[in-house]
Amino acid sequence: MSGHSKWATIKRAKGKTDAARGKLFNRLIREITIAARMGGGDATSNPRLRSAISSARAANMPGKNVENAIAKGTGQLDGVTYEEILFEGYGPSGIAVMVETMTDNRNRTVAEVRHAFTKYGGNLGTSNSVAYMFKSKGIIRVAQSAMAEDMLMDVVLEAGAEDMELDGDEFEIVTAPDTFENVKAALEKVNITPVSAELTKIPENPVKVEGENVAKVMKLMDALDDLDDTQNVYANYDISDSDLEQLDK
Repeated sequence: MSGHSKWATIKRAKGKTDAARGKLFNRLIREITIAARMGGGDATSNPRLRSAISSARAANMPGKNVENAIAKGTGQLDGVTYEEILFEGYGPSGIAVMVETMTDNRNRTVAEVRHAFTKYGGNLGTSNSVAYMFKSKGIIRVAQSAMAEDMLMDVVLEAGAEDMELDGDEFEIVTAPDTFENVKAALEKVNITPVSAELTKIPENPVKVEGENVAKVMKLMDALDDLDDTQNVYANYDISDSDLEQLDK
């Protein structure tokens, strides 16, 4: 199972726990704030902000929280100033790892990310050391029951989607970043609300991970994802279902 598919599944499973302790909301607020700071507070002309607000609504974030985050980003309210830092490095079996963070304290975040890499068998790399191994894509997941497969395929391909396939009881729709919003809008027109929709990074050449390195990789991913300043973690590992089942025992 590729790093994207496995970690996306894990993050969805962790999502309920994160929301319960406020972590998911904190991540969404930071994303909304920085999106508003960079592109303005009008969601109709700011795709990144529009996507962040959509994610906040899907997580049932109160509207007042969203409004305050936008106001902080545009400078209408005083608040913490965040900056984005992208970390690149390597994990067990030589897998490539990317960590997207938003922080109000660069030194703290650098130290925490470096510690996580070191503790779980990885090491930080230089800028652009692994970024070329990933492609930016939009991933939209739709419940299988939402529409017949052939009809849904027509809708999303006409809107600019690159691919669609059944994954469990959901359709996974892949788009280029610049057609992501078009495909979401097309789904809305046929009254389909996605299970999830995100801009992410897909590894081009997954690295096979086996044996004791399976546990090491998953511990590294957990450690990085659990850092307060982490927004997203990407890795190019390929782990078999049987190895994952052994890990869960």
